[in-house]
Amino acid sequence: MPSKQVPRESKVPQVSRAIKTRGTRDTRSPLDTSSKNPQTMEELLAQTGYQVHGLKRDQQIEGTVTNVTSRTIFFDVGAKAEGIVVDREFEAAKDYIKALKIGDKVSLRVLYPENETGQVVLSLKGEALSSAWKHLLKAKDAGEEISVVVKETVKGGFLVNSFGVVGFLPTSQLGEALQKKQSDLEGKNLKVKVIEVDKTQNRVVFSEKAVSEKEKLEKIKGLIAKVKEGEIYEAEITGTMPFGAFAKIKVDNHDVEGLIHVSEMSWEKIDNPEGFYRIGDKVKIKVISKDESQSRLSFSIRQLTEDPWKNLIGKYQVDLHVVGKVSRLVASGAFLELEPGLEGFIHISKIPVEKQIKVGDSLDCFVEAIEPEKRRISLGLVLTEKPVGYK
Repeated sequence: MPSKQVPRESKVPQVSRAIKTRGTRDTRSPLDTSSKNPQTMEELLAQTGYQVHGLKRDQQIEGTVTNVTSRTIFFDVGAKAEGIVVDREFEAAKDYIKALKIGDKVSLRVLYPENETGQVVLSLKGEALSSAWKHLLKAKDAGEEISVVVKETVKGGFLVNSFGVVGFLPTSQLGEALQKKQSDLEGKNLKVKVIEVDKTQNRVVFSEKAVSEKEKLEKIKGLIAKVKEGEIYEAEITGTMPFGAFAKIKVDNHDVEGLIHVSEMSWEKIDNPEGFYRIGDKVKIKVISKDESQSRLSFSIRQLTEDPWKNLIGKYQVDLHVVGKVSRLVASGAFLELEPGLEGFIHISKIPVEKQIKVGDSLDCFVEAIEPEKRRISLGLVLTEKPVGYK
């Protein structure tokens, strides 16, 4: 029989080894960041160095504007999802949003770290309000005209809105044309100038007549130039506000108006100027400052009367018996008027618990301490009977 041939070595194992080799070469960990092409979000973040920040409610963050629509503004805030300002927050800051463009960086407050669609819900109110105050101050310094919307009628004038800040437009600062249309002004847009800005007191005062009667006011500037600080005039009260009263004087037979700030009305503390003076009252005033560029004068009534504190040390002494009338009650005690323009104070710890006092009561007291540098007199009650708990 012919000998049996031995089959040649099969190539299958070689193929298997090749497949095995390829498999070993292509196998890699899913989190292998050495790959040039990132396969996961973690790889992408690791390669780019981009940091995803966890956000908390009410946190102040910086965002970059990425898109603006008619009802929403979008921000990149360094989170997994974009940030948005929508609905009431968008409406409250819409004037500020109009000035923003893609790429602008602004300060934002987190309302909700994540809504139902995963977006960060933000507020622009703080940034918008800060920007509004800067805009108002700049407009005042430059004498620029701005637009306001009349919100409502209040005593002595109107509350108006400008870039989200509510200010005051006195009736006395309306031009003659609008003086006759005061009942129709609510909701109207008016061109005004800013005549006072005080962010710490949250106060802004506007003038419409500074725009509508510009030529007339230019003439008044010339009249104000003739007024000298320190001069005394007979004046007439033309309006009262929470912060003072307006009064007019005659200069070359023309009316020129100025402000008597509440602190310059009297040596006494005045809580309500309207209870002190009425429109039409005749008063004597002293010119204490003027601003021709703003067509504004400042008056004082207080400086025409003697400061009661000047004779205080000689007239009031420690342990002196005095009678005062309760003028104000505060949480820490009671103020008593000792004489016009001069008050003393009884601390609440010096008032027996069972003694009920009210504004207008006359009380027997003695002087405990005098502090002229602080313009303060401390009083104690003269007790006519033993207080409860006395031993």
